[in-house]
Amino acid sequence: MSIAVVTDSTAYLRREERDRYNIRMIPLSVIFEDASYEEEVEITSSEFYDKVREAKVFPKTTQPAVGKFAELFEELSKDYDEVISIHISSGMSGTYQGAVQAAQMVEGIKVYTFDSEISCAPQSYYVLKAAEMAEQGATAEQILSTLEEMKKLVKAYFIVDDLSHLQRGGRLSAAAALVGGLLQVKPILWVENKKIVPLEKIRTKKKALRRVEELLAQDVQSGDSYIATVIHANCEEDGRAWMNQLAETYPNVEFNLSYFGPVVGTHLGEGALGLSWVKQI
Repeated sequence: MSIAVVTDSTAYLRREERDRYNIRMIPLSVIFEDASYEEEVEITSSEFYDKVREAKVFPKTTQPAVGKFAELFEELSKDYDEVISIHISSGMSGTYQGAVQAAQMVEGIKVYTFDSEISCAPQSYYVLKAAEMAEQGATAEQILSTLEEMKKLVKAYFIVDDLSHLQRGGRLSAAAALVGGLLQVKPILWVENKKIVPLEKIRTKKKALRRVEELLAQDVQSGDSYIATVIHANCEEDGRAWMNQLAETYPNVEFNLSYFGPVVGTHLGEGALGLSWVKQI
């Protein structure tokens, strides 16, 4: 059975990664007043952050229309027997539910939807694993079983400069944002029950980065092989410096650099940094 892999733009896969496995991508959009832009298609990350600094009204985000998914699944039915569609956490966006609805609308192809329960680089881990396994001839059931096992292994932590972005976007309570602002803390955030929540409150960004590194060290000291990703919100120089420092310290970890694109960047804000990792299986 031939299997196609679909994801959405919030995985922030590089073009060459998508092309390598013929991964299909459905974009989410950001809205500036009355102008809408599909991320990864009509607006780049750097263009987005430039527009945010100039905008009078804070941008909003929107999920893809169900019809977009249905059109893609119908197109794929011409060449594939099955689809595995992997998406941003259902606790952060309605994108996953849109894929579920579209899957029920199409005929001639079996669509399996997978809620990554996260976003960004960690979401891409699932997508790339599914694509690799599909290329190697694994069944959809085998792929989905492996992805569920990965959920026990994927870790991700985020440090933001300004909690107001998360609060404005409804991803964090007003009380949590207010306390963070008053104390001038750099909270470490993570995803719990499919939503972004504070994990620990740290006084400075330097200490917050060090604490996230401690969490990484607890996992990778076993000597097993890991993939880890430093993720930045339009602060590539800071992200790359952190990645290089980590790579020197943990030689058993394969590090790479990614970014928070427009949709996720709307909620985290410019200057945010993240670190995610997963044990290779």
